Amino acid sequence: MMISYATLFRKIPLIPTVLVLLLAAFQWADDDFTGQIAARLQKYRQAFPQEKAYLHLDKPYYVVGDTLWFAGYLTEASLHQADSASNLLYVGLIDQRTGKNVALRRVQLSGGIGHGDIALADSIAPGPYTIRAYTNWMRNFSEDFIFKKDIYLFDETGTPASSASSKTDLQFFAEGGHLVAGINTRIAFKAIDGDGLGTDAEGFILDQQKDTVATFKSQHLGMGRFQFEPAPGKIYTAFLRNKNGGTTRFDFPKVEESGFTMMVDNLSNPLKMKILAYCKLPGSKENPVHVVGHSRGIVAFVAKGKISDKGLVMSIPTTDLPDGITHLTLFNEQNKPVSERLVFTDHSRRLRVSLNPTRKTYKPREKTEVELTVSDSAGNPVETSISVSVTDASQIEQQPNDQNLVSYLNLSSDLKGHIEQPGYYFDAEKSERKIYADYLMMTQGWTRFHWDDVFRDSLPEPRYFVEQGISLEGEAKRSGRKLSDKTMLSVYLSSDSINSFMTAETNQSGRFAIHNLVFSDSLNLRIQGMNKKGNQNLSFTLSLFQPFSTTMQKVPFYPVTVNSIQLSEYLKRAAQDQEIARKIRESRERLLQEVTIKGKKETQRDTRKLYNNADASLKITPQMASSAMSVLDMLAGRVAGVQVVGSGMNASVFIRGNRGEPQFVLDGMPVDKDLVTNLNVQDIESIDVLKGASAAIFGSRGGNGVISILTKRGNENYDYSQEIVPGVLISKIAGFDVPRDFYMPDYQVKKPQDNRPDYRSTIYWAPMLKTGKDGKVKFQYFNTDAATRVDIRADVLSPAGIPGFAKSGYTVE
Repeated sequence: MMISYATLFRKIPLIPTVLVLLLAAFQWADDDFTGQIAARLQKYRQAFPQEKAYLHLDKPYYVVGDTLWFAGYLTEASLHQADSASNLLYVGLIDQRTGKNVALRRVQLSGGIGHGDIALADSIAPGPYTIRAYTNWMRNFSEDFIFKKDIYLFDETGTPASSASSKTDLQFFAEGGHLVAGINTRIAFKAIDGDGLGTDAEGFILDQQKDTVATFKSQHLGMGRFQFEPAPGKIYTAFLRNKNGGTTRFDFPKVEESGFTMMVDNLSNPLKMKILAYCKLPGSKENPVHVVGHSRGIVAFVAKGKISDKGLVMSIPTTDLPDGITHLTLFNEQNKPVSERLVFTDHSRRLRVSLNPTRKTYKPREKTEVELTVSDSAGNPVETSISVSVTDASQIEQQPNDQNLVSYLNLSSDLKGHIEQPGYYFDAEKSERKIYADYLMMTQGWTRFHWDDVFRDSLPEPRYFVEQGISLEGEAKRSGRKLSDKTMLSVYLSSDSINSFMTAETNQSGRFAIHNLVFSDSLNLRIQGMNKKGNQNLSFTLSLFQPFSTTMQKVPFYPVTVNSIQLSEYLKRAAQDQEIARKIRESRERLLQEVTIKGKKETQRDTRKLYNNADASLKITPQMASSAMSVLDMLAGRVAGVQVVGSGMNASVFIRGNRGEPQFVLDGMPVDKDLVTNLNVQDIESIDVLKGASAAIFGSRGGNGVISILTKRGNENYDYSQEIVPGVLISKIAGFDVPRDFYMPDYQVKKPQDNRPDYRSTIYWAPMLKTGKDGKVKFQYFNTDAATRVDIRADVLSPAGIPGFAKSGYTVE
């Protein structure tokens, strides 16, 4: 029952090929390499289609006892369409100090969108945490591909002392990947402090004669760039100037005597980017090359040319490139990748989202109405889903240029490592944002695949499959040994609202799996063999879900920026709110202790019985079970009108002289006789016999009567801690988590509980709002008691894969 990922992921069309201006010896490739590279990329993408997950959190930090609310988005990775194949999103909370999962949620997605919450109980220690989101399919790839966001969980003591090192790390990156002697190029660099964040840096480069050949100084979040031409035979070393006046030595890229380099100018002309390729190879004056541009694995262009002594210049229009990152690769004459470079394009082709409160100023506890409007870049209304968070700015400080859906899909999800202040690169008010984005491309560039994988003739089978529901997997053994042939299994699933019987078959080694189960909370599970012999020798082991592996950080860092006054206010209000909640619980407990309820106890009806009363009912005792080999043996001679012929597995049964055998029912589900005779007699609770008119509820199937078997484990009151019966596995399996409703008071209706103070930090949370055909939706809520500034933030994703983000606010006086 394994799902085919190849059939679930839609075929994604190629990006329209961009036109190009011909310069020097450059022209569009029309040889076999063009078709080969496009076919290889498409084959790889179809075999290993990628997904992207994103979480919108209600706020950037929390306090012990609080609730973390999240909205989940899942898209396919190439065009960001919100209908990726997976319908199950895993959301885990990781303690950065231990790497352990302290919470895991299974979120059911509809159209790529879902939501949930994590109660931050007192048992969760304060400190730095990472919240992650991923699908089972994403486990086939690197941990770098999953969504991660760092948060902090405070307690009443407030901000901890930083345990991070003050040591600075400095790295240098040659543009295109290599330094080649005698070829002028550019060097990008990035300096990171002990907290893992960019830090100001300046210094100089020395050759082995201790001569200064270059200087550098960072311009944005520890990043910068400088021109450099390495000399043949030279070895270079970098020195960082420390704040105390000293210097620290760092490695500098090695100089190669021959090779290729590639430089890209994506800033001078807003409509075109210029690619400059150079090479130095012994005995070669003209070197045929190809340049391949692809965006998220979809070919944008393939061009070819010859690099002469003066190099090769290509001018590529960027108007048809998608928003986000385009990956450029230079291939040599042997079609081997020799140089790579990422470029970032932002055409602002995103949704236009506006948040408009009806007024700029409100009063405490006053009803607030906000109109949200979504349109595309052409101004047309968009019908789509939205998540909205409203917070008290006196308690919650929004992080500077924080992550949002636009910045994640178009930038962070396709770069390596932690991206600091990703929203900066999409803020039109930041005049230097494009230059600094280019620094980012040169220092944290990466790819979701390696070209060696793309050109491999045979691709490996994925280990993990696409999930559209809950999966049940395990292994069956006989007498502790692996099975030697396929074995049929009976599987019974039950809960308060579900009673389902199904069959499964192991493979020859005993592995079995059932996929696409859709249920909430948990289900009781019973598995046993269906063969007539040897069932008691079977044993079962379930394969529990293993969360994505965790790479521990060397030093836990303090991941949020928060003003001490805001933090103090937040902690004070959170403590007041939790104390009020504690007193309310205690009051309710005392009230319940004083109430005496009198009345006749109503006998609860067994939901496994479709009938009201049986013609005969047999309660199974240990003595009856000990002398029987099967259910039919226990019936023999004990129920009037029931005739049992033979014994054990070969017995036959007839009711009131009917020539045909009766219909068998197991815990309310019609089943075959073979399954019934194969049941462990120690597991039987009772047997009901229905004759004539009593069996009419089962229609024509009950024409020969009905024998209804009720098992101990099918009873909702059964104690699962009792001894497990040989040959039978009894367990519980977790389903989709049911999201809780976000509490919002209604101050228009007077209630006793409204007398208590209201200083909630998250004032309103709506994870799944929807705009109408006019692109609009209105939402209402009541302000708290705080006189404060209120922040409103919204993430939006259209079905076509276009993201949007907006923020707004107002004052409460």
